[in-house]
Amino acid sequence: MTDPLITLLIGSGVILLAVVSFFPQKGLVARMKRSKTISKRVLTEDALKHLYDCEYSGVSCTLNSVAGKLSISEDEAAGLITKLEEMGLLTSHLETLQLSSEGRSYALRIIRFHRLWEKYLADETGVDELQWHHSAEEFEHKLTPLDADALAAQIGNPVFDPHGDPIPSSDGILPDKKGKPLTDLQFGEFASIIHIEDEPDAIYQQLVAEGLYPGMQVRMLESTKERVRFTANGEECLLAPLFAKNITVSSIKFEKTVEGKFKSLSSLKTGEKGKVLGISKALRGQQRRRLMDLGVVPGTEIIAELKSAFGDPTAYRIKGASIALRKKLADRIYLVSENEGMN
Repeated sequence: MTDPLITLLIGSGVILLAVVSFFPQKGLVARMKRSKTISKRVLTEDALKHLYDCEYSGVSCTLNSVAGKLSISEDEAAGLITKLEEMGLLTSHLETLQLSSEGRSYALRIIRFHRLWEKYLADETGVDELQWHHSAEEFEHKLTPLDADALAAQIGNPVFDPHGDPIPSSDGILPDKKGKPLTDLQFGEFASIIHIEDEPDAIYQQLVAEGLYPGMQVRMLESTKERVRFTANGEECLLAPLFAKNITVSSIKFEKTVEGKFKSLSSLKTGEKGKVLGISKALRGQQRRRLMDLGVVPGTEIIAELKSAFGDPTAYRIKGASIALRKKLADRIYLVSENEGMN
């Protein structure tokens, strides 16, 4: 005969499990349904973004490209495309997919959220640049148009994100694509980097490691099927063509006067000094403001005082104060030599 206490405990457990699972709004089943709904919306919005990127770049978008971009099976991609067609967000002709006007507006809205959030992270926080894109991939699905408008106003209604991509207006207006791949530059031609593609992640990480960023001046030295060799702000760089194609540049007719006349703060030897020419555009937000608060502004004299036992950080004398700076930071502070002065 079953012990009444055991029966009571089992019955109570079953009831508790049922309450936890099926409680309205907060139960496990309700949460799973919401999670599934959110996942479907994320896939929908990511698919629309991919379709717009293809359209903006002038390349065809297909079922296979959607499956590859979203890391789903072809069957799942086919079901998603069918759903988007039923919603009136895209049309298909043979194997080519095309956004409808409603789909295009939806995609631009998500792209606006993404790029505004990246700009916010770059200029207003100390978040590492390798995390900007990943964070924006998450938050773009959470913001509302009102949130985006408030965020845009807070950061000065920017026109470009930190990678050089134009930010769609609240009305869904986006400028035409400009510039050309770095690989299209001819020998000796000068240009300015206007965009660095942040996908795929592995290539973007390499470009960041090379210290490349929008606003840098480059000059082509060699471009072959095997390698692309160029200078960026006077420093020679070597990239595989696949990587170099992810850099968009705009040609310039003459070399800026700063080219060849500056050096980085990190190049100073102990006892040497120079005057600040400027701070790299790659330094943003809190890092940039901190340096300026310390007196790192054009015309300020800086002296290298002492290197640590391991060579990093180095102590510099700035406006009478001794400040320790890591090499990674000192690399992006530009100086003119003492005997050159400021132009």
